[in-house]
Amino acid sequence: MKTVVVIPTYEEAGNISQVLDRVLAAVPEVDILVVDDDSPDGTGAIVAGHREFRSRVFLLNGRPKAGLGLAYRAGFAWAQAANYQAVVQMDADLSHAPEDIPGLLDALTEADLVIGSRYVPGGQTRGWALSRRLISWAGNLYVRLVLGLPVRDATAGFRAFRLTALRAIDVPHSHSDGYAFQIETTWRAHQCGLRILEIPITFTERATGSSKMRAGIALEAIVNVLAWRLRGFHRPAEVALGVR
Repeated sequence: MKTVVVIPTYEEAGNISQVLDRVLAAVPEVDILVVDDDSPDGTGAIVAGHREFRSRVFLLNGRPKAGLGLAYRAGFAWAQAANYQAVVQMDADLSHAPEDIPGLLDALTEADLVIGSRYVPGGQTRGWALSRRLISWAGNLYVRLVLGLPVRDATAGFRAFRLTALRAIDVPHSHSDGYAFQIETTWRAHQCGLRILEIPITFTERATGSSKMRAGIALEAIVNVLAWRLRGFHRPAEVALGVR
């Protein structure tokens, strides 16, 4: 499938070159779209200076610190307009190993959404303190209990979608940012009856730069999950018309 890897960035100058090189080496047939939130550290300039820029590496500039959800919505819209058949999303801090992308794409032959999961057998995290592991685990348990999602790692940011899945879940009309965006797309996919598959990955804590995780992002996820449960979710028209 014609595939693009969408990578949102904000102040990832210390990581982005290695990420691009490793993705291109791991999956020679894919393209990469970096969605940069006008990083003051020159992340966008590094992308624009890459040897594969405008051939296999592309750059979409966003508003300053627009947030993860808006970056992904812009990236997914770009991918749909360019008629990619599959879209991979991943972080720019090397917490997701580019070498795992082929596994996501292989699994996509049997699913509409494939999640690189830390919490299925074989999955793990490296470099996290026990407190952070417990917070992440508890957050995913909360999501499963409140929304009834049959997914162990709904907050995972390493995943692959079929283009038909992105259209079915109506990503442009999602509203969440941060980790809530990952939960919302998973919830929408489940409500639409799409095939969701989790495969194990190893998540590694970043070695360079600082985490973008903030208390407000976690609070957004908690509040949104309750709101989705209370008001439910209406399947987009594409699903009713049998887009799958």
